[in-house]
Amino acid sequence: MTFPDHPTPKALGYRFPAEWEPHAATWLSWPHKEESWPGKIETIYPIYAEFIALLTLGEEVHINVGSSGMAAAAHELVEKAGANMQRVFFHLHPTNDAWCRDHGPAFLLREGKQPGKALVDWGYNAWGDKYPPYDLDNKIPEQIATFRGIPRFEPGIVMEGGSIEVNGAGTLLTTKACLLNKNRNPHLSQDEIESYLREYYGQDQILWLNDGIIGDDTDGHIDDLTRFVSEDTVVTVVESNPEDENYAILQENLEMLHALRLPDGRALNIVELPMPDPVIYDGQRLPASYANFYIGNAVVVVPTFRCEQDLEALRILRNCFTDRLVVGLDSTDIIWGLGSFHCLSQQEPLG
Repeated sequence: MTFPDHPTPKALGYRFPAEWEPHAATWLSWPHKEESWPGKIETIYPIYAEFIALLTLGEEVHINVGSSGMAAAAHELVEKAGANMQRVFFHLHPTNDAWCRDHGPAFLLREGKQPGKALVDWGYNAWGDKYPPYDLDNKIPEQIATFRGIPRFEPGIVMEGGSIEVNGAGTLLTTKACLLNKNRNPHLSQDEIESYLREYYGQDQILWLNDGIIGDDTDGHIDDLTRFVSEDTVVTVVESNPEDENYAILQENLEMLHALRLPDGRALNIVELPMPDPVIYDGQRLPASYANFYIGNAVVVVPTFRCEQDLEALRILRNCFTDRLVVGLDSTDIIWGLGSFHCLSQQEPLG
């Protein structure tokens, strides 16, 4: 597949860095859509503010807000949580919802040439047009590119940040359930989608898993399943209860991971993460997963769910990130929005 209209980011030397590489900032979109947390939105703010406070230990946090009043309310909550307010910045960039991982930009870096930073402005359709409207969300990458004064690439297809995971060395991991779903890019084949991933994320190899966890309304985002923690190591969630509806899904993905190879022929090092007990609210199974952690400069923030597996998940991730503070934050209320800390955030690399 060729892209005749303009040189692609990969052709220009850009790549999408791994999340553990140094950040200039983390970008967030302040939660305000009550329909995303029906009956519970007020309960999420103390934990969300604590998340921001932890991030300011090591980097700036830039927050998209819809009004000066929203910024003032957010400022008060974040300051109360103990954040370093010299590292917190608000931007009048109105959004429809809070999921900055998916509607935010994909920041790119390249070495040796200027400009050294750019971003990809993918199309966004709220996970297959499930939650309209999303017109404001779709404007966020352009607004951030203008604020930063950096180039912006528009591939013209739908893609979400939570659907891909990279190792920083040219390998991208994703799922067939999401990227091959006809509610995203029905006109594209798997090979064509791989071409977009290579050319606009600056990758060399695309690896595929199958399905996502039960309750995931994104149709199987990788950031609830399997995450790179180094160039050759992944953590992946597994369910220990054979009667649980996630058991077979996660066993299949585990088998697929064991069969995958990096470009030099190496197998992946695979670290198994437990799944939490089922989190059910209002009769609905929610997509609770310890894989939805976010890697900041100074901290790794891990969602926890008030069950025994919390401590084991934190122990495993502390062994993976010995250079950072690994902190568990209660995500029991936040997950009612069907996402957690990784879904809510988007890293901007230093460069």
